[in-house]
Amino acid sequence: MPFMTLLLIAINFFVFYHQAAAGPRGMEDIFSRFALIPSHFDLSRPFSQPFTHFTPFITSIFLHGNLMHIISNLWALWLFGDNVEDRMGPINFLLFYLACGIAAGAAHVYVNPASPVPTVGASGAIAGVMGAYFILYPRSQVLTLIPIFIIPWLVDIPAFVYLGFWLILQVAGGTAALVGGAAQIAFWAHVGGFAAGVILHRFFMIRQQTA
Repeated sequence: MPFMTLLLIAINFFVFYHQAAAGPRGMEDIFSRFALIPSHFDLSRPFSQPFTHFTPFITSIFLHGNLMHIISNLWALWLFGDNVEDRMGPINFLLFYLACGIAAGAAHVYVNPASPVPTVGASGAIAGVMGAYFILYPRSQVLTLIPIFIIPWLVDIPAFVYLGFWLILQVAGGTAALVGGAAQIAFWAHVGGFAAGVILHRFFMIRQQTA
C-alpha cells in the first residue's frame, strides 16, 4: 500500500478544494502569499534573507491552477509514485519528494530570475519521482494513450522510452521559451526536478530489490 503517495494525493486535493472555495479573489491572494514568484528571490545570496522567506519553495508544490492541472499531476504521481515509495519507504519518499520539489523550484527561479508570474503545481516534485523511476524501473511498461486521428490507441511503452521522450519534450519546450519569451509551463522546473530525482534517489533508498 503506497501510503505516502495516497496521502500526498489527498493533501493536494484537500488544498485545491480550499483554493476553489476561496473564489477567484481568494485564490489570487493565496497565490500571492504561497506561490513561487521568481523575482522575490535572489539565489546568489540565499542567506541574506530569513529562512521563512523561502517557504514558497514548499507551499507552491501543493497549489494548482485548475482542475485539469491537479488531475494530470496527481495521475502521474499515482502512476510512478507507488513503486518508488516501495523502494524508499513512506518517510524517505516524502523527504525525497520535497527535495525534488525544492530543486525544481530552484531551477525555475535560476532560469527565470526576473519573472513576476506566480508558479504553482506539484509537477516539479513529481518529475523527481519520474527521474527515480527512470533509473529504478527502466524496462517497466507504461500504458500510454496515443491518439491516431480520432481513435485512441493504448500501447505499453518501456519506461525509459516514455520518460526519455517526456524529458526531451521538456528541454525542447524550455529552450523554445528561452528563445521566444515566457511560457505558461515551467519546463525547466520539470527538468530540474527530473535531474534531482536521477541524482538524489540513491540517498533515500532503504532496501535493494530487483526491478
